[in-house]
Amino acid sequence: MASDIEIAQKAKVERITTIASKIDISEEFLVPYGHDKAKVSLDFLNTLHDKKEGNLILVSAISPTPAGEGKTTTTVGLGDGLNRIGKKTLICLREPSLGPVFGVKGGAAGGGYAQIVPMEDINLHFTGDFSAIALANNLLAAMIDNHINHGNALQIDSRRVTWKRVVDMNDRALRDIAVGLGGPGNGYTRQDGFDIVVASEVMAIFCLAESVDDLKTRLGQIVIGSTREGKLITAKDLNAHGAMTVLLKDALQPNLVQTLENNPAFVHGGPFANIAHGCNSVIATKTALRLADYVVTEAGFGADLGAEKFIDIKCRKTGLKPKAAVIVATVRALKYHGGVDVKELNSENCEALEKGLVNLERHVHNVMENYGLPCVVSINKFTFDTAKEIEIIKTRMSELGVSVVLAEHWAKGGEGAEELAKEVVRLVDKGSGPKFVYDDSDSLWEKVTKVATKIYGASNVTASSKVKKQLSDWENAGFGKYPICVAKTQSLSRQTHLLEGSFRPYS
Repeated sequence: MASDIEIAQKAKVERITTIASKIDISEEFLVPYGHDKAKVSLDFLNTLHDKKEGNLILVSAISPTPAGEGKTTTTVGLGDGLNRIGKKTLICLREPSLGPVFGVKGGAAGGGYAQIVPMEDINLHFTGDFSAIALANNLLAAMIDNHINHGNALQIDSRRVTWKRVVDMNDRALRDIAVGLGGPGNGYTRQDGFDIVVASEVMAIFCLAESVDDLKTRLGQIVIGSTREGKLITAKDLNAHGAMTVLLKDALQPNLVQTLENNPAFVHGGPFANIAHGCNSVIATKTALRLADYVVTEAGFGADLGAEKFIDIKCRKTGLKPKAAVIVATVRALKYHGGVDVKELNSENCEALEKGLVNLERHVHNVMENYGLPCVVSINKFTFDTAKEIEIIKTRMSELGVSVVLAEHWAKGGEGAEELAKEVVRLVDKGSGPKFVYDDSDSLWEKVTKVATKIYGASNVTASSKVKKQLSDWENAGFGKYPICVAKTQSLSRQTHLLEGSFRPYS
C-alpha cells in the first residue's frame, strides 16, 4: 500500500470554494490561502445564531502506546463514513505542532485513506495561526522585561515572573535559560525559559474564546507573576492584552480544509492534552454545529486526559453537549498494555490481551459512568489481528453493554467506517448530554481529588504542605470556582496498578 504522503499527493482535491458550498458558506465569507484551504470570516459566524445545532460526537482512545491507536484517523474516517450514509457531517480537529511533526509522533492529519488535505501544509505552517499565537505570547514576555527595565512601576519581582517565551519546536536547550545578559542595555538578568507553543496559556485561551472581545478579556486575565509582597500582576496591568488581541484577530477565524473524500473539515487551534485541555477551538466546534447534522471531534490522548478536559473544561465553560463517544483501540495496543514488547505485537497473544483489556475497561467506565456518554469501541483493524483476539475484546465489552466495531477506514476510507457511523447514529438517540466529574463549588483540592480517584483510579491523594498552600493561595486570589486542568503523563501502560487484570489501589 502507498504511504500516507503518496496517498495525499494523489488525492483529487476540490477547490475550497466548492467545499465551502457544501456547508452553505458563500465565497464572500472565505479568506482563501491558495485554492485548497481558507479561513472563514468571523462575520459569517455572526449569521449563524438562529440555526439549529447538530449532534456532537467525541472521539477518544485508550492510553497511548508506541503502537499507536489512530484517533485522528478514526475521526476523519468516521466523518467520511457518516457522510456516506447520508448524514451531513463536519469534522473538527486540532492543528499539528511542529514539535511532534519533527519528533517521534509525526504528523497529525490522519493516515491511509482517512486523511485531511493538503496534508503537508496542515502539518507545517498551515495558515500561520501558531506563529500568531507565538508572537502574542512573546510580545507579553518582551513587555514584562521592558517594564522591569524602565522603572518597574508595577513593582514586578523578577524572581517571581512565571510567564515564559515559546517556540513551536522541541528544543530542550531552551527550557531553562538566563536572559538580560550583556550589560544594562539588555535589561535585568533573570532566569527564564521557552515552552512549546501548544503548551502556552495563549493557545488555551485562543481555543476557549468565543469572540474577539472574549479573547481580549481572557488575555487580560493572564497572571504573569507577582510583586515581592505577593500581589498578582496580569497582562491587563501591563496593558498588553489589546496588542496581543490584534496579533490574534485573524488567526481566530477557523480554518476550512477537506478530507480525501472531499468532505469539509475545520482544523483550528492545538493545545496539548497532557499540559493543556487538548481540544480544537470552541469557535470552530460551535460553527460546525450550526452547519452540519453531525460534528465529529477528538480530544487528545486517552479518555482520562483529553476527554476529561473536553467535558470538565470545554463543555462546562461553553455549554457544548456531546451526544456520544467513540473509544479507539487496537489489538496491538491492548497487548502492549498487557506487557508485550513492541517487537512481538504482531503475534497472537490472548493472555496479554486479556490483561491489557483492563485499560480499555477503565476508559469505557469513565466515559459511561463519569462523563455520562453512551459509547462504542472502535477497533482499528490490522491484517495480523486474529479472529480469536477480536472475539475476546467483543466478549469483554458485551459484559459492559458496549458494542465493538471493526473499523477499516485506514485501508478503505469512509466505506470502511460505515458500520461505525451507523452505530454512532444509533447511540446519539440515547445520549442526554455530559456529566461533570466535579462541581464548580468544590474546593480546588476536592476537584483534584475527584479527578484522581474517579478518573485515574487512585484510592487516595496526598500532597505536600507547599502544594496545599499554593491551592489555598489561588482560592484566596479568587480562582477557587475555576475548573482545573491537570498536567499528567499521557502514558500509564507500565504502571503496575494497570496491569495484572485489575486496577490495584494506589496513591
